Amino acid sequence: NLDPVGDWSKVGLKVYQSQVPVGATPEYLAGHYMRQSAASFMPVMALAPKENERILDMCASPGGKTTYIAALMKNTGTLVANDFNEQRIPSLVANIHRMGVRNATVTNFDGRKLAKHIGLASLDRLLLDAPCSGMGVIARDPSIKLNKTIKDIQRCSHIQKELLLAAIDLINPNSRSGGYVVYSTCSITVQENEEVVDYALSKRHVKLVNTGLPFGVKGFTRMRGKTCHPSLNLTRRFYPHVHNLDGFYVAKFKVLAHGPKQIVMDSDEDEDEDEQVRNGNDNEAEDSDDDEEKKKKQQQKQKKKKKQVKKPKQVSVKIVTKSNNNKNNNKHKKRKRDGEQNASDGKRQKKQRKNKNKKNK
Repeated sequence: NLDPVGDWSKVGLKVYQSQVPVGATPEYLAGHYMRQSAASFMPVMALAPKENERILDMCASPGGKTTYIAALMKNTGTLVANDFNEQRIPSLVANIHRMGVRNATVTNFDGRKLAKHIGLASLDRLLLDAPCSGMGVIARDPSIKLNKTIKDIQRCSHIQKELLLAAIDLINPNSRSGGYVVYSTCSITVQENEEVVDYALSKRHVKLVNTGLPFGVKGFTRMRGKTCHPSLNLTRRFYPHVHNLDGFYVAKFKVLAHGPKQIVMDSDEDEDEDEQVRNGNDNEAEDSDDDEEKKKKQQQKQKKKKKQVKKPKQVSVKIVTKSNNNKNNNKHKKRKRDGEQNASDGKRQKKQRKNKNKKNK
């Protein structure tokens, strides 16, 4: 019922059947072995810890990788096991005690702020098994297909970038035996793997080195029109249908210098800029003449516009015509009144004449 996990590991075993639960045997309680997936061996093997080093496991719970690192260190040096989730700390502490680890210190800090507590450039090696969407373990947990969305992947990618930059800043580039950071996820998405690694290469003085793993698929350097750094072929991908493991990704960095990258201009670019400046100075006179001509033309146009007389609006014309019509109407009414008065005066005169004639008779 037992087989070696593979030729690539000397300590890993596969258990097919057991009459007693594997997590309840006397050997398990005595700390003789630890239950974990075979893919979890990969990042620790890539890290290759050595004795008497200062090593940090940034996202350590439940402690499978931490205890494996301590075993390879033979309980020497200093091992810091950190986890941000406070609810997972008890399982981490329990496994460290059960496995007999004596060189470990458990902390509960945000990995992005560990520099305040540990110090910059103070470690020899660091393992960042970053929190991810878990797209590589769908075979063991099919509910991931229903619960995870593209927003979850984008959110994880953002956090992973921040954690990886913080992890690189904690490494001492002048370490005699180390100076390495191993980045791993249990996801197979490019956003959480190659894009994060490529981002770190552009922001810090690091380079990718061979992981030392005996098998695995090379990381992508091109994906759907996007191109990444060519050294990403040194990273390794693991697939369930190819390697009979959980979906996994492993990348190993060598820290070359401390601090963020600064954009430095090449000498050729500087020369090109100098030539452009010289050409610009030579053409300043011509440009000034052209500017003066343009200004003169604009001034002439403005003078012409001022000379132009504004035409009256149609509304004013209508108002004028209305006033003229009103005057004509008033004159016509006056004439009527005058005619009527003259007519009445004529009638009166006729009556007066008739009356005089009658009196005379």
